[in-house]
Amino acid sequence: MAAQHHTQHHKKTGVFTSVLNRAVEGLIRLGVGPAGARTLAVRGRTSGAWRTTPVNPLEFQGEHYLVAPRGHTQWVRNLRAAGGGELRLGGRANRFTAVELPDTEKPVVLRAYLKRWHWEVGAFFDGVGPSSTDEELLAIADRHPVFRISWGK
Repeated sequence: MAAQHHTQHHKKTGVFTSVLNRAVEGLIRLGVGPAGARTLAVRGRTSGAWRTTPVNPLEFQGEHYLVAPRGHTQWVRNLRAAGGGELRLGGRANRFTAVELPDTEKPVVLRAYLKRWHWEVGAFFDGVGPSSTDEELLAIADRHPVFRISWGK
């Protein structure tokens, strides 16, 4: 079942976040993924060129996920089109395929993601946090794409 795209919610990156993202990407290239961060590499949907951005992958109940805290960003659109990409740390690149979750499956993953990363991404979730109800998480689910990823494809 394909995910529903009710809105094109997208929180723009501010100057501070842009500078921080560049610093984190530099550390990841050196093989140091702060708090588990990785560089997501996905082929651009028009150019075909690799596009990169730092992400916070989530391992939860034996599955791996990518959550888009800022909403329907360029990396989300590229990942939808490409169906997969790479998560990079230092010189290692782990290939994956991705399947977007429907909104109804997102609350449990969003809660786990917010438990792990709220300190960093909480501002992008409009007051919803790890202790929010399932209903509150479902109410924002369409604003935050979630992909289940599978390795080595």
